[in-house]
Amino acid sequence: MDPSAALHRRPAGGGLGAVSPALSGGQARRRKQPPRPADFKLQVIIIGSRGVGKTSLMERFTDDTFCEACKSTVGVDFKIKTVELRGKKIRLQIWDTAGQERFNSITSAYYRSAKGIILVYDITKKETFDDLPKWMKMIDKYASEDAELLLVGNKLDCEADREISKQQGEKFAQQITGMRFCEASAKDNFNVDEIFLKLVDDILKKMPLDILRSELSNSILSLQPEPEIPPELPPPRPHVRCC
Repeated sequence: MDPSAALHRRPAGGGLGAVSPALSGGQARRRKQPPRPADFKLQVIIIGSRGVGKTSLMERFTDDTFCEACKSTVGVDFKIKTVELRGKKIRLQIWDTAGQERFNSITSAYYRSAKGIILVYDITKKETFDDLPKWMKMIDKYASEDAELLLVGNKLDCEADREISKQQGEKFAQQITGMRFCEASAKDNFNVDEIFLKLVDDILKKMPLDILRSELSNSILSLQPEPEIPPELPPPRPHVRCC
């Protein structure tokens, strides 16, 4: 045999030698591509009286978890979740606010930059429903006029202990221009995703694309760690919406 022929012979059985182009291409295809960055970033806040399940709704949506005995939120807390709607990737920063009045001076500072506000009451506790006008005054004083509003009657899993009918919730929401209403259960994971996704969809669809780009770019949240408290309390809103 010609010795030169042996030098050009490929090793049999897949041994050491030249790498197949097909193999190298397959390896390249298996490499993970970096995730597509978010098209928009916006802020949603959850407000309502103590114990209505604000933290439970947030954690069910962001982490799909539920805690039977959640500790009361002190001041504010937040979670991040990225969703895709209308062909856009949206990074949500969801602020969970304390329901105690002593924290109002802190939590009110988060209203102004919120594009969506979820107002929660407990269908088994009439006092949390009776507190809704108080929360509407906070919204009227501090929130942007164009913030989307959603009223949520939580703890639908406790139907046997219901004190507030669905019709009462609907009637309250109908008094507020543009406010949606639904009932949900963080425990049973009923309507939780729908609450947040519908709110975000309402934010997106009510603005023309060019305005949407400029408005959301102005409210884009820094990818750096957010401060615990905004540097300044926003000024009161001039026009008060009737509740």
